[in-house]
Amino acid sequence: MPLLEVTQTRHLSASIRLTDSTATQVDQYAAFIRASADDVVEQALAYVFGKDRDFQDFLKTPEAQRIRPTLRVRRGAANDASEQPGKKPAASASSPAQTPASVAGSKA
Repeated sequence: MPLLEVTQTRHLSASIRLTDSTATQVDQYAAFIRASADDVVEQALAYVFGKDRDFQDFLKTPEAQRIRPTLRVRRGAANDASEQPGKKPAASASSPAQTPASVAGSKA
């Protein structure tokens, strides 16, 4: 029996929009816990999803399996230019009056 058990985790890259203040706080929290911004976002979402009992109940319903994806997931480099389902057109991504920070949720 091996002494170590290595769990392979599949990571993907996604693009999200945050307000300037939230992006700053993600960076500050990452510095505070000596982790990456990706780790902060990943762990914060996992924490919320695990603690929200109503959400856990929702996940058990058929409706949860029929959601329309809206997260802008980046596929491999060859597919970066292609439009993903649920992705908004680039023209509506942001306006000069609204410039939220973008964070890529990617890991190696």
